[in-house]
Amino acid sequence: MVRRLGLIFLLVGILSGNVTAQENNFGAGIILGEPTGLSAKLWMDSTKAFSAALAWSFVDESSLHMHLDYIEHKFNLINVEKGRMPFYYGIGGRIKLEKNDPRLGMRFPLGVDYMMEDVKLDFFFEIVPIMDLTPKTEFNMNVAVGFHYSFGNLINMPD
Repeated sequence: MVRRLGLIFLLVGILSGNVTAQENNFGAGIILGEPTGLSAKLWMDSTKAFSAALAWSFVDESSLHMHLDYIEHKFNLINVEKGRMPFYYGIGGRIKLEKNDPRLGMRFPLGVDYMMEDVKLDFFFEIVPIMDLTPKTEFNMNVAVGFHYSFGNLINMPD
């Protein structure tokens, strides 16, 4: 059952990303750390976005990890000479398909995202406290770095 939900989650994410890539600011790239795999980001407006990953977790039993987060960006906290570096925070969910112990949990991402000035690339670093809800309640942590290449039109970001 959990594996079927995971496949549905993956298909919906891939299809919605392909449909909206040319109309919105959609980015795809890599996430490295815990987890490691493919990452995507879809901006809803100049400060709000959905961030997702289809990745592999190497903690405990190696397993497929999928997450989807709603994140908000604060652009005025960190100043850089070129580009932008917003702080972001949010809430989301994850499915971790361990062999004997599939997990469903809530994520609370905290991170920074360096957006290059003249190139459609952004680099991120995040720390994510996790509260697994099944099969038992327990707390975990993800830490990762990554990048996205943006497709479509760039949304005007606040100064």
